[in-house]
Amino acid sequence: MVKPNETDRLLQELSADIRRDFQESGRLLSFGEYVQLVRQNPRRHLRSAAQYLRDAFDHFGSYEVRTPAGTMRRFRLFDGLPGGEEYVVGQEEAQHAFYRLLTHFSRQGRVNRLVMLHGPNGSAKSSFVACMARALELYSETDEGQLYRFNWIFPTEKISRGAIGFGETATSRTSTLPTYAYLEDVEINARLIDPLRDPPLFLLPTRERRALMERFLKPEEEQGAKEQADEDNRHDREFILSDYLQRGDLNDRNRRIADTLLASYHGDFGEVLKHIQVERFFLSRRYREGLAVVGPQLRVDAGLRQLTSDRSLSSLPPSLQNLTLFEPHGELVDGNRGMVEFEDLFKRPMDLNRYLLSTSESGKVSLEHSTLFIDTVLVGSANELYLDALKATPEWASYKGRLELVRIGYILDYLTERKIYDVQLERMEIGKPVAPHVTELAALWAVLTRLTRPKPDRYPELLRSVIKRLTPRQKADLYATGKLPEGVTGEESRELKAKLEEVYEEATHSAAYEGRQGASPREIRSVLLNAIHNDKYPCFSPLALFAELKKLVEDPTVYEFLRLDPDGEYQRPAEFVEQITQEYLDRVDYEVRSAMGLIAEAQYQQLFERYVTHVNHWIRKEQLFNPISRRYEPPSEKLMADVEKLLGPGEVEKNPTEYRNSIISSIGAFRIENPTSPVDYEKIFSRQLDLLKRRFLDERKDSVQKIKINLLRFFDDQVDDLAALDREQVLHTFQALEREFGYTRQTAREAIGFLVGHRYDGQS
Repeated sequence: MVKPNETDRLLQELSADIRRDFQESGRLLSFGEYVQLVRQNPRRHLRSAAQYLRDAFDHFGSYEVRTPAGTMRRFRLFDGLPGGEEYVVGQEEAQHAFYRLLTHFSRQGRVNRLVMLHGPNGSAKSSFVACMARALELYSETDEGQLYRFNWIFPTEKISRGAIGFGETATSRTSTLPTYAYLEDVEINARLIDPLRDPPLFLLPTRERRALMERFLKPEEEQGAKEQADEDNRHDREFILSDYLQRGDLNDRNRRIADTLLASYHGDFGEVLKHIQVERFFLSRRYREGLAVVGPQLRVDAGLRQLTSDRSLSSLPPSLQNLTLFEPHGELVDGNRGMVEFEDLFKRPMDLNRYLLSTSESGKVSLEHSTLFIDTVLVGSANELYLDALKATPEWASYKGRLELVRIGYILDYLTERKIYDVQLERMEIGKPVAPHVTELAALWAVLTRLTRPKPDRYPELLRSVIKRLTPRQKADLYATGKLPEGVTGEESRELKAKLEEVYEEATHSAAYEGRQGASPREIRSVLLNAIHNDKYPCFSPLALFAELKKLVEDPTVYEFLRLDPDGEYQRPAEFVEQITQEYLDRVDYEVRSAMGLIAEAQYQQLFERYVTHVNHWIRKEQLFNPISRRYEPPSEKLMADVEKLLGPGEVEKNPTEYRNSIISSIGAFRIENPTSPVDYEKIFSRQLDLLKRRFLDERKDSVQKIKINLLRFFDDQVDDLAALDREQVLHTFQALEREFGYTRQTAREAIGFLVGHRYDGQS
């Protein structure tokens, strides 16, 4: 138990730590101290909102990821930052597009467009903005992300000694204090906080301000000092000063106060600056500090309201009491110096949007008595249906020149899509055993509903037949892993690999783009939740998933994608449920055989490597050393023929010579791209290795049935009649399933029972 005096000591230490952090963070400054900060690091303190957000992207870093469109840069701020619940899976193209726009805005010195995130419902548009907002919040807490505003400080009569109208009459007498920025509260009559967060440099006249900023931004050698060849200076030389800082001005309230004080001090600008307290502020979505979210039903506006302060208007100097002072308010005011999000923008009245677009283009808000200069990144979101409706109206001509469209469609890589549901489940208490493969199969079904049939005529003649017979399942694998369809020739496979990005982009660069329709992540999350709570299934398993998906596709009136007309093998959600069921059976079958020890991955690769070695010498017409006979011998025609027979009919039978040449060419191409890496057979020849594995398993299909039936007996505690060797094999198999594939006794029982019932029931 903590004693009272220990508690006091702990609180005193905490208070001292907070005070020290407050002082060291530069929370309060005089105007002169602030200008010195700007001089020391002009780029940091002279950034526009677009430059600031772009720097936040860079601050949290990025890394390269594989996507169906090729290798792309992914920004870490979308992976979920501390203190934020939002994250974005995939969407690297949208991230890149948004960052590119920020760079464009930074280079032109102004944000003159509203960035419109558009896509179907549930495609992560809101999460995309929430991740950026959280990044801005955290970045503003760092030394690199310092932001400053200013407050007006009016001291008591004792401090001001009759200046600016305190006391009997206004005189030219002034306080000997250099600044009122650090006065205690008891020494302050009134403190006026600016809700618009005008930059402190706006207090300087426009011409002098511009000259001062340009002087600070000059390379050091032009100022007669030795240039520091570091990254910051390189950034300074490339830095573009924004129109906002060059031509912006104080809001009406601040301008009236500044002009009145200057007149009261007979033009002594230094005395005016004594009243300035520069304060560091931190971006906050919760408190609408530089970050604002506007719902579709809210009136987006900015206005003026009667001035209030921490005391009363009577606390102001008499010279200011005679002024009619109003302060700005509204969503655009709350989001100044940061970012404003407009949810479902096109659900709002059209007149409001016209006003907003005018603001985004000019960077100004026209009010009844004044004009506000604002600097903020404006981000809107829209459903495709509303965007399409707007495009069909005459108003679209006015909109399209003021919008930058960034598409956020549904994910087309099921391995990436799976991460959405994995994260969701990690945050839940499920309350029952979780079987392997549930989220991946759910993601696969979702992606299959989104894919569209490719158009063969767009491709070279060599690829047209391959593209024409490309099934949704094959296309899903092509996007997720780059796996090529079975039956393609070596030449076709090389051409398809080269055209993979083109296949992906074929249906993504049109109005009816791939990923616009299909099952949304929200719908899949609901399906998974229903599967968890389905009492018919003791485990949260693919079986429960299949049952819920079958319920979903039974009523096409609920979801639009269920009402789409089938297009060949595409757009058939009900059939896709059967496809993922067969996929699940294949996986369980493979995992059980592997757990039984029938599958040794190395043996397939070793066999294929031997085949490649013999083919290589056969092409070169060279002999190779036989370690058994200890002699050099010709390549084995039998070995090559046996492997090619296992690889199946097709290109091998048509032209073995061409096929063998294509094998060696594939290795040559890999070496060109990876000159220092060993040959990765699994990567180059994944299709061939899969074929060898399947042929081996097919030959042993009958011998596998017994062990699977024995496994069911084991799970049901019916092993007394099993031979000792069978019991040992069953136990070994279950332990391997548990260790290597993540099964529990319950989930393995359910999976193997399902497999036996569908594939082995009734077989001898």
